[in-house]
Amino acid sequence: MSKTTAKIVPTFLSQALLVGACALGFTVSATAAPATIIKSSPVFLGDGGNYPFSEAVRVGDTLYMSGQIGFKDGKLVKGGVKAEAKQALANINTTLLKYGYQKSDIVKCMVMLTDMDDFDDFNKVYKAELAKPYPVRSAFGVAELAAGASVEVECIAAK
Repeated sequence: MSKTTAKIVPTFLSQALLVGACALGFTVSATAAPATIIKSSPVFLGDGGNYPFSEAVRVGDTLYMSGQIGFKDGKLVKGGVKAEAKQALANINTTLLKYGYQKSDIVKCMVMLTDMDDFDDFNKVYKAELAKPYPVRSAFGVAELAAGASVEVECIAAK
């Protein structure tokens, strides 16, 4: 590479990076101080009653919710995985509404099932309770859940 080419390449790359950054909506000034990133502090919401956790935590516009099982009136609903899944998702909806979110704000769910043979039954309830586009999701088979539940669902919502 010639000396002239060696000088042009870094300049061209710098200009290309600057153009790319501006295209992404960043503004750059040769005299500006480095940008300051504003970090939102977590806001811990609700409590777990007798349990050592928060109901949800908001960081910026993102709401991280504790896992929900099919509890209603302090007891696990009867009827197996379908009834429990429906109640767990109703509990999630209650938490969402309580903090100013809605089901369409859910971006991620994690599902824990004590029997992976219940996967199809869970999906039937999930599809009935949520709408397309569905949040991203993971599903895990676990040995057991609190209170003898068959399913637990944990979600993250963002505005």
